[in-house]
Amino acid sequence: MANKRDKYDDEVDVLLIGGGIMSATLGAMIHALEPGWSQVVYERLEGPAQESSYPFNNAGTGHSALCELNYTPEKNGRIDVSKAMAINEKFQLSRQFWSHQVNAGVLPDPRGFINPVPHVSFGQGEDQIAYLRRRYDALSKNHMFPNMQFTDDHDKFARMLPLMAEGRDFDAEPVAISWTDAGTDINYGELSKQFFNAAKENGTEIRYGHEVTNLKREGNFWKVSVKNLRTGDKKVTRARFVFVGAGGYALDLLRKAGVPEVRGYAGFPISGMWLRSTNPELVEKHQAKVYGKAKVGAPPMSVPHLDLRVVDGEQSLLFGPYGGWTPKFMKEGSYLDLFKSIRPDNIPSYLGVAATNLNLVTYLVQEVFRDFDGKMDVLREYYPEADPKDWDEVVAGQRVQVIKPAAAPNFGTLEFGTALVNDQNGTIAGILGASPGASITPAAMLELLERCFGERMIDWGDKLHDMFPTYGKSLKRDKRAYDEQWQMTQKTLQLDEDHHLDETVGAHD
Repeated sequence: MANKRDKYDDEVDVLLIGGGIMSATLGAMIHALEPGWSQVVYERLEGPAQESSYPFNNAGTGHSALCELNYTPEKNGRIDVSKAMAINEKFQLSRQFWSHQVNAGVLPDPRGFINPVPHVSFGQGEDQIAYLRRRYDALSKNHMFPNMQFTDDHDKFARMLPLMAEGRDFDAEPVAISWTDAGTDINYGELSKQFFNAAKENGTEIRYGHEVTNLKREGNFWKVSVKNLRTGDKKVTRARFVFVGAGGYALDLLRKAGVPEVRGYAGFPISGMWLRSTNPELVEKHQAKVYGKAKVGAPPMSVPHLDLRVVDGEQSLLFGPYGGWTPKFMKEGSYLDLFKSIRPDNIPSYLGVAATNLNLVTYLVQEVFRDFDGKMDVLREYYPEADPKDWDEVVAGQRVQVIKPAAAPNFGTLEFGTALVNDQNGTIAGILGASPGASITPAAMLELLERCFGERMIDWGDKLHDMFPTYGKSLKRDKRAYDEQWQMTQKTLQLDEDHHLDETVGAHD
């Protein structure tokens, strides 16, 4: 525990920056391991999960690579499943931790944040169908992709996805799908709220409307300057450990803290839009998440998909995302964010990415100028009879893609995943990047604990195995361990009320 000194307004063991799913998860994990440690959360907005974790700022997909085609690239005619396996395995850790927290009473309403929704991959045209078949052949053999099926039969397609079949000319363009009923839809906003509600009951201070303006190292501690955005008052908190889960602002705060590990890093902001329908007749005809192929030049996070969403008990459909661009690093950020982020050490990174990603720039320019009618035309590739009166535009969340420094002549590489950064002393850490971040947060926080609290991992061993029963095991190799944890989490998370597309369709047609 920290010793009180007059020059600080507060002293805590753990200070969490950001009121989203990242901070909520880490706070819950640390409390389970060390209930005596004091914690405080600072969030600049007026409530939890109002940025990236807000339910309509993301697709709500429980990313486990069941349907996302960008996780299974084709290389030299072969499907590379390594990334799909890794993401699926990490998502199983999420299910295990959430189940542990349900049993501990921390998460009182699992169906408030997770619901069973089939995951479907969609292929159009002969080339995509051939790829989809090869992908099915590669994944369906592994137990982590249970009961995966494939069909290119038009009648079965129409029976399973009636909305997408309406008005479709199957003779003009063949289609195929592969799917599994093991998918989920997740409301990360509700999940964050349940975590924070329990944290408050356990004594965690959660201060909304407070912005962290600076971080300074003082020996083995951190001096954290905080501004109350409601009153303008400024205070200083002393912390043993700081986690920066501030979304697009995480990189800037890690820079202010002088963390050398982020030297040369840069950020590239990408925004997005959805088309949303609440028409119950349409929702009833599309009880799935359907992912297709990304357009050439599009970032992986812009893979088109038509999704069933379950938010606060209400069902709706989302289609998109449509790419966009703004210099803001947060949806509620400043138009100066990008320009303020440019430093002498990351200019080569920006220049390198600009020179090697012209296709991405072209894609974003096209997306920015795409009007509502243009968005509807893209939707009709999935739902041919889409009527504009059934759909409204919804602004999606803001993401900052990480640009990692690289050796000349490349200078910088654009990363589309999630990156964990920490200092060598393990006293500060942060999360950078985007998808599949929310889905694999427990796995990312487990890695954080290993990096920053390595000397305590042995002492925490029993508690960690309570939270993660398969910790240290390879689920992709150990079918028995996978089956046991799957059955347990299905029951605890109340997912065993199966949501099937069509039980009469064979495994492979």
